[in-house]
Amino acid sequence: MSASAPALDAVIGAGAPPIGDDAVRLTPRGPLSAAVLNRLTDSAHAGVRHGIPLAVQAADALDAADEIVRDDDVQFALFLLYASSYGSLPQLDAELEWDAELIEARRVLEAGFESELRATVPMPALPEPTVDAVGRALFALAAADSGPSLSRFIAKKATREQATEMLVQRSVYTLREADPHSWAIPRLTGRAKAALVEIQSDEYGSGRPDRVHQNLFAAAMRAAGLDARYGAYVDDVPALTLASFNLMSLFGLNRRLVGAIVGHLAAYEMTSSIPCRLYADGLRRLGFDQDVVEYFDEHVEADAVHEQIAGRDLAGALAEDRPELLEDIFFGAAACLTVDGWMGGHVLDAWTAGESSLRGAGAAATAGGTS
Repeated sequence: MSASAPALDAVIGAGAPPIGDDAVRLTPRGPLSAAVLNRLTDSAHAGVRHGIPLAVQAADALDAADEIVRDDDVQFALFLLYASSYGSLPQLDAELEWDAELIEARRVLEAGFESELRATVPMPALPEPTVDAVGRALFALAAADSGPSLSRFIAKKATREQATEMLVQRSVYTLREADPHSWAIPRLTGRAKAALVEIQSDEYGSGRPDRVHQNLFAAAMRAAGLDARYGAYVDDVPALTLASFNLMSLFGLNRRLVGAIVGHLAAYEMTSSIPCRLYADGLRRLGFDQDVVEYFDEHVEADAVHEQIAGRDLAGALAEDRPELLEDIFFGAAACLTVDGWMGGHVLDAWTAGESSLRGAGAAATAGGTS
């Protein structure tokens, strides 16, 4: 059995809260995330270290990072700052969502994160800003993606423990599925707005709470014996997993990046249907109940439709109506494929080495299981 098995045993059983306690554990990953967490959970706390403002600490953390996208302290701090806007972690003080010191620190981190992405994400040649040309170019970009295929590994080779670990890795985004892209709705008009609302209506169950995709994934986690509270495994996922979600939040929460969040959604939808079929195949192969598989089955058909709407009616229409956003549309799409490729590569590299892709409790259990 791979080393990921004891890791998952530790993660599944770790930190069970008292009945009625919705708060999940949040452990700082460095001085910056410690200061941000202190500030967000205690409105009386100044959030400074020896008189140093949070924005200065944020700049120091960026300077100290070898790679911002893989830096635990930076990515966890940014995740916490975004979580305040989502309202996804009840222990974060809602009164501090627009705290000037926290917003200033977030802007510093966002600037560094975006700058690194723009320097490292490979950009394709830009098409003419028409519905047809943009749609075809986005499908070509998605088809040319040569990143590692986590879904094929799950379908053919993964152990049951690795498949469960995959659910843990996906939980950071998927328990909030569609929310980062919904920030774009009020920033769009006309054809693009109508297309995005059509996609998001499906994501949110078309009026049926039991079919909301977030809820389907929560049901899958519970059926797999996992904690379905949002953030239950945030301490256990690596910086790259947080960066994948932070990327969507960066694009969605900044109005100037509306083109990027549209491009991100287009690429995400275009690379979802077939992988979800493979995930479903692998979960069935491993004997998981239908309650676990249902989430992935739902996306095989839904995302085959969504990719057409996202590529043409959303991204293509937006580019045609606002040609100045064309470059950011393709930056968002390329960033989606690149960062998710890095994340998938991390997971597969760990599994190939017989290790867990998790950190924290998972990493500690892996070390203990291989000694």
